[in-house]
Amino acid sequence: MTENSYSSPAPMPEEGGSRGGDGAAGAAQTDDDNIRDLADIPAIEVVTKAIVMLMSAAAEKLGLAENSDPDRVDLDEARRLITSLAGLVTASNEYLGIHAAPVRDGLKGLQLAFREASVHPDAPGDGPGEKYTGPVRG
Repeated sequence: MTENSYSSPAPMPEEGGSRGGDGAAGAAQTDDDNIRDLADIPAIEVVTKAIVMLMSAAAEKLGLAENSDPDRVDLDEARRLITSLAGLVTASNEYLGIHAAPVRDGLKGLQLAFREASVHPDAPGDGPGEKYTGPVRG
């Protein structure tokens, strides 16, 4: 079972295929074999995966991703993602342990990138997520 098996089940083998090379009864692999029960996933793993997804999506919307198309920058969407990220990071800060500081730094970087990308930057304290993190300054 892979680390990400709960999020994206592995493709099913061809009908009549078998597991491994032992020819064991031709049992086909099922979705149940590839999906982790949510009850078995530690809460911090769910939280950190959500943080990474929000950070990645915000970076895409800001045009920060490698090979990103400048015409696809969407500051309204980025604002929503960064604000959601800030709320999650603030609420889960105590559980992030050694990862708390790098996560906060990543959030701050996104907030500053948003301010830089804005034609009319928000006043300090009014930017995305700043109601949770406080004013962000470079």
